[in-house]
Amino acid sequence: MACGSRCVSSPLHLGAFGNSSIKGLNPYSSTSLPSSSSSSSPPSVVEVVCKKRERGERGDRETFAPYYVTVITPPPRNLGIHSLPPNTQCGETVEVKGEPYVVSGVTYRYQLRRGKYQPSEKRLDVQSLGRYFVNLYFDNLLDTS
Repeated sequence: MACGSRCVSSPLHLGAFGNSSIKGLNPYSSTSLPSSSSSSSPPSVVEVVCKKRERGERGDRETFAPYYVTVITPPPRNLGIHSLPPNTQCGETVEVKGEPYVVSGVTYRYQLRRGKYQPSEKRLDVQSLGRYFVNLYFDNLLDTS
């Protein structure tokens, strides 16, 4: 097949992707079996159509990912679960419950299930914007002395 490893001629596998389809006659249906009375019947044809995802096309669940958000300044506070973009990185400013926070750490946890590691949770360690600038000032002060 020309579409790569995403498509296999098995109808069970094709249905898993949602963007592949099978067109044509089923070779195992009773209508495609040749009968003894007909002299020659046309062979059954199965056409497999595979579509490549368009650039930027994603499902709704991939647009925003749930993160456990925790403020790391002592004492640590849990801000709950929030939907943020999946490419959130350290140093970015995010707004949680109307207040700006700076991401100081991103943690991805995986669990071993059925012989494979699968993602189990995503956690953001954040600090308030004011606390971030105070820490930045102290770091610069320490470097100059």
